[in-house]
Amino acid sequence: MAESKNYYLICYDIRDPKRWRRAYKLLKGYGETIQYSIFRVRLNQREREQLRWKLEKILTEEDSLLIAGLCQRCVERIEACNRPESWEVEHDMHQIL
Repeated sequence: MAESKNYYLICYDIRDPKRWRRAYKLLKGYGETIQYSIFRVRLNQREREQLRWKLEKILTEEDSLLIAGLCQRCVERIEACNRPESWEVEHDMHQIL
């Protein structure tokens, strides 16, 4: 049985431009940019931990990282103003095997 996936907001504040670019490129492979340092990703628990581990290898103590999990009810209540296309949600959340 496949693991269920959830949406996460990943926000970061990275002081060094070189580390910022590395984190940005890594996250582009996992999800979509919402704002400069905010990404939306849809991951299962294993993928989330793998991504967190990879990001922690890039970051230093002066940087900060926030990974906020969003329940389905939270996702449904998100209001994207000015750019409604920035938060289009996959409605087919089930996988048939």
